[in-house]
Amino acid sequence: MINDKPGTTMTVRDLPPVSQLTEQQQRGWHCVRCRAPLSPGSGIDLGEKRVTPAEGAAYSWFPRACADSAACRVRESETPS
Repeated sequence: MINDKPGTTMTVRDLPPVSQLTEQQQRGWHCVRCRAPLSPGSGIDLGEKRVTPAEGAAYSWFPRACADSAACRVRESETPS
Protein backbone atom coordinates (compact mmCIF):
# COMPACT_ATOMS: atom_id res chain seq x y z
CA MET A 1 0.00 0.00 0.00
CA ILE A 2 1.10 3.54 -0.68
CA ASN A 3 -0.03 6.34 1.59
CA ASP A 4 1.76 9.55 0.61
CA LYS A 5 -1.03 11.91 1.59
CA PRO A 6 -3.23 11.95 4.69
CA GLY A 7 -6.53 10.21 3.99
CA THR A 8 -5.38 8.53 0.77
CA THR A 9 -4.31 4.95 0.33
CA MET A 10 -3.58 3.22 -2.95
CA THR A 11 -2.90 -0.46 -3.49
CA VAL A 12 0.33 -0.96 -5.38
CA ARG A 13 -0.31 -2.64 -8.71
CA ASP A 14 2.11 -3.63 -11.40
CA LEU A 15 3.06 -0.72 -13.60
CA PRO A 16 2.39 -0.98 -17.32
CA PRO A 17 5.46 -1.45 -19.53
CA VAL A 18 7.15 1.91 -20.08
CA SER A 19 7.08 1.28 -23.84
CA GLN A 20 3.26 1.47 -23.72
CA LEU A 21 3.17 4.85 -21.93
CA THR A 22 3.03 8.34 -23.36
CA GLU A 23 5.82 10.81 -22.63
CA GLN A 24 3.41 12.60 -20.27
CA GLN A 25 2.86 9.39 -18.29
CA GLN A 26 6.58 8.61 -18.16
CA ARG A 27 7.34 12.09 -16.80
CA GLY A 28 4.55 12.00 -14.19
CA TRP A 29 2.52 14.75 -15.86
CA HIS A 30 -0.37 12.31 -16.46
CA CYS A 31 -1.56 9.34 -14.43
CA VAL A 32 0.31 6.15 -15.34
CA ARG A 33 -2.98 4.23 -15.26
CA CYS A 34 -5.87 6.38 -16.56
CA ARG A 35 -3.90 9.11 -18.40
CA ALA A 36 -5.63 11.94 -16.48
CA PRO A 37 -3.53 15.11 -16.21
CA LEU A 38 -1.91 15.61 -12.78
CA SER A 39 -1.05 19.03 -11.41
CA PRO A 40 2.03 19.58 -9.24
CA GLY A 41 1.36 18.21 -5.76
CA SER A 42 -1.62 16.14 -6.84
CA GLY A 43 -1.36 12.43 -7.37
CA ILE A 44 0.87 9.84 -5.79
CA ASP A 45 4.55 9.61 -6.62
CA LEU A 46 5.38 5.99 -7.48
CA GLY A 47 9.12 6.58 -7.34
CA GLU A 48 11.86 6.80 -9.91
CA LYS A 49 12.09 3.75 -12.18
CA ARG A 50 15.06 2.75 -14.34
CA VAL A 51 14.82 1.19 -17.78
CA THR A 52 17.60 -0.42 -19.76
CA PRO A 53 16.37 -0.86 -23.33
CA ALA A 54 17.80 -3.53 -25.62
CA GLU A 55 19.43 -0.74 -27.61
CA GLY A 56 20.48 2.67 -26.36
CA ALA A 57 21.26 4.11 -22.97
CA ALA A 58 19.47 3.39 -19.70
CA TYR A 59 17.12 6.13 -18.48
CA SER A 60 14.85 7.03 -15.60
CA TRP A 61 11.11 7.58 -15.67
CA PHE A 62 8.91 9.01 -12.94
CA PRO A 63 5.40 7.53 -12.79
CA ARG A 64 2.62 9.10 -10.73
CA ALA A 65 -0.95 7.96 -10.20
CA CYS A 66 -4.22 9.63 -9.23
CA ALA A 67 -4.73 10.10 -5.50
CA ASP A 68 -8.38 9.00 -5.89
CA SER A 69 -7.83 5.36 -6.87
CA ALA A 70 -11.57 4.62 -7.26
CA ALA A 71 -12.07 7.45 -9.77
CA CYS A 72 -8.85 6.42 -11.50
CA ARG A 73 -10.13 2.85 -11.98
CA VAL A 74 -13.36 4.19 -13.51
CA ARG A 75 -11.42 6.42 -15.93
CA GLU A 76 -9.02 3.56 -16.69
CA SER A 77 -11.90 1.28 -17.65
CA GLU A 78 -13.26 3.99 -19.97
CA THR A 79 -9.90 4.67 -21.68
CA PRO A 80 -9.54 2.92 -25.04
CA SER A 81 -6.50 0.66 -25.28
